Amino acid sequence: MKKVEEYVRSIPDFPEPGIIFRDVTSVLQDPDGLQLAIDEMQKLVEGVDCDVICGTESRGFIFGMPIAYNLHKAFVPIRKKGKLPLETISAGYELEYGTAEVEIHKDAIRPGQKVVLVDDLIATGGTIEACAKMIEELGGEVTRIVFLMELAGLKGREKLEKYDVKSVICYEGK
Repeated sequence: MKKVEEYVRSIPDFPEPGIIFRDVTSVLQDPDGLQLAIDEMQKLVEGVDCDVICGTESRGFIFGMPIAYNLHKAFVPIRKKGKLPLETISAGYELEYGTAEVEIHKDAIRPGQKVVLVDDLIATGGTIEACAKMIEELGGEVTRIVFLMELAGLKGREKLEKYDVKSVICYEGK
């Protein structure tokens, strides 16, 4: 049986020389790869106390939704600024060349709810750190953060050191 990393396409020198881009679309395009990725991520959630699975826009939706469905948990989307129709809270984070914001509905997480955050990739950790802060602001508790892939060379895990972080695949570089 193949491992998930065998479905990930690695593209050298993108977006700049010396970088190896880890392309998740090759996982999504293969039925076996997609099923294996979701199954492996779900294994990292099983046994964790949680009421809600939160997925970040947009690939966190792809992986978080089937995990929530399979575990019979609620799913809450965390979106880019301006995409949610009701009252929201937001959190900003740093990008390589600027800043961005994510939002969550103000009533999406109730005080005391236990939340697992799901995304496809941890690089610098800024996006998911902003998501965790919003969940905590609403009174939720982040019980685990799960990624399909981790780029360890970008040290995102350090930014999330107070959380229980798991990844299916860990690449040492950037």
